[in-house]
Amino acid sequence: MSIELTERAANHIRNALARNGQGTGLRLGVRTSGCSGFMYTVDYADEPGENDMVVEQHGVSVVIDRKSLPFIDGMEVDFVREGINERFSFRNPNVSAECGCGESFAV
Repeated sequence: MSIELTERAANHIRNALARNGQGTGLRLGVRTSGCSGFMYTVDYADEPGENDMVVEQHGVSVVIDRKSLPFIDGMEVDFVREGINERFSFRNPNVSAECGCGESFAV
């Protein structure tokens, strides 16, 4: 199982954790939602649980619950700025369809 974190995403996570003053990394997962079936969840990670996998890249920890791994294996996480908007961008090779608004996906 692999997740690729870009340097730009790692820098954003590192800066966000410093501003937040707590957390050890990024928690990434998938939950059932939206018109296509699934959506990504992103939050700060404090401590990994027993059902979590931790990936270290560019000096940043990404915590992933094992139930989400089959849906995001091979995914690249980037951080993009478009005008005044900024967001995480997910390039997931497992996605077979996405909804029109970009909030959910199918595998």
